Amino acid sequence: MAQLTIQQAFDVALQHHQAGRLQEAEQLYGQILAQQPKHAGAMHLLGVIAHQMGRNDLAVDLIRRALALDPNYAEAHSNLGNVLKDNGQLDEAVAACRRAIALKPGYADAHNNLGNALIGKGRLEEAIDAFRRAIALNPNLSGAHNNLGNALKDKGQLEEAIGAYRQAIALRPNYYESHTNLGAVLIDEGQLDEAIAACRQAIVLRPDYAEAHINLGNAVMGKGRLEEAIAAYRQAIALRPNYAEAYNNLGNALKDQGQLEEAIGAFRQAIDFDPDLPQAHNNYSYALLGRGDLAQGWKELEWRWKCNFSHSPRRDFTQPQWDGCSLEARTILLQTEQFFGDALQFIRYFHTVAEQGGTIVIECQAELQRLFQTMARGCQVVARGQPLPAFDLHCPLLSLPRIFGTTLANIPNTVPYLHADAEDAGSWQQRLSDHRRVVKVGLVWAGSPTRPNDHNRSMKLARLAPLGHAPGVSFFSLQKGDAAAEAKTPPPGMELIDWTEELKDFANTAALIANLDLVIAVDTAVAHLAGAMGKTVWLLVPFPPDWRWLLDRADSPWYPTMRLFRQETPGDWDSVIGHVAGELLRYKSKRG
Repeated sequence: MAQLTIQQAFDVALQHHQAGRLQEAEQLYGQILAQQPKHAGAMHLLGVIAHQMGRNDLAVDLIRRALALDPNYAEAHSNLGNVLKDNGQLDEAVAACRRAIALKPGYADAHNNLGNALIGKGRLEEAIDAFRRAIALNPNLSGAHNNLGNALKDKGQLEEAIGAYRQAIALRPNYYESHTNLGAVLIDEGQLDEAIAACRQAIVLRPDYAEAHINLGNAVMGKGRLEEAIAAYRQAIALRPNYAEAYNNLGNALKDQGQLEEAIGAFRQAIDFDPDLPQAHNNYSYALLGRGDLAQGWKELEWRWKCNFSHSPRRDFTQPQWDGCSLEARTILLQTEQFFGDALQFIRYFHTVAEQGGTIVIECQAELQRLFQTMARGCQVVARGQPLPAFDLHCPLLSLPRIFGTTLANIPNTVPYLHADAEDAGSWQQRLSDHRRVVKVGLVWAGSPTRPNDHNRSMKLARLAPLGHAPGVSFFSLQKGDAAAEAKTPPPGMELIDWTEELKDFANTAALIANLDLVIAVDTAVAHLAGAMGKTVWLLVPFPPDWRWLLDRADSPWYPTMRLFRQETPGDWDSVIGHVAGELLRYKSKRG
């Protein structure tokens, strides 16, 4: 230092800093300030180093001191915004970045930092504009391309996000964060092989980057390679022992592997490290419910509203959510949530709510409106999206088990609680009169492909071919969606009648089911409908099972007339269907 001028020492310190030699740079900045305490540049960059080392409070203090020395120091305002953003002081971060831009409008880094602060505020359109402005000012700013990808991903513009990440990588091939982020968005797009390659490249570039390992785990899990996923999550945890998200994802993989107790332990670890991680609480709730620990499971399930599921967004009513208090002289809105099967399963609580007094309004999917009206005669049933009448309280259906203290011992399972319209059922009875001497069996072999676990529960109709060997059985398709087309070419020997084009809603389906002897279905809404109607229903349960079918049981506490036929190992439908085929022969022989 004695041989260098202050400016020369500052230039050397800056070289160390830019090369990542933070200790050498920090030492030189300190020496400069010892000789020249009002050197704003050294004070500012000491603050930047403190931020890089995770000492954010010190960073804020140092950068503010630099700004006290030079209030028009645009770079310091910009970096102060970056530190404040990491501290969660988002409004102050936005203000600091805007001050930097006001002082130096062409400063690309300030626009980039502003975009990051705006992402934290959820102001995605403004963030995207900020990143694009940064890129316009400096097209080679790889970080702005990466951050633009993050904002586009959060906004759901996945293809554009992929393009932004690829541009960041083109500018900086060793940009491991962008490789990792690219892997994450490719997973969301279902491009799993490309996602795996991107994550592996990130790991090559930085083997100790825990986020790359967790994304790799997500990608291989999407391919059904559970052992690899578990290994990847465990590696992420080894690198970052308090990584709550990794424990949560590990729990999901262990659950899918059938290791429910180990999964519960992983979810608990996730919650211990991040008590406010909603996905961990939500997954923990379903694991508890699947184990039969309903009381605790319902409590944890209330976290579902913080997960922002696109299929079941939270309704921000001004009216309070019902807590079980008396409903006398008040109107309560019961709203369905999640999928058709959930609505059909939990509408059973309608009668329990009715016993509390008051007036009930039901809001449900349009496809359920007519069916639910047969249950709630005298009550208003509104299709989702239509104007709601006035109400005083509201309650989503899946919160009712918690309110009523539902356990395995007291599930309200009296059936039927759903009924077909008598006139509609009578019309079907006439049409089925030619089949009076045979066993009439409804079939469903596939669920909605939009469900995350659909690849486990659905199958091709051809796989049910062994059922067609049972003499004296006529099959009736209850299958809707794209898979319904398979009914046109049933397996050899199977008499399959397909009238599903006439089934416009669940009331139509209920009227047909009312005239059948038995329903055989994969885990879909039709199985819930048949069970709610008190119809004999045989459910084909995949491995691992959905939480509501519990473990190792051949019956269901939710539906007394339901019988469960379980996979013992993932994907083994042949054993299940062979068992069902044998039981169908016995069922037919008992009926003569």
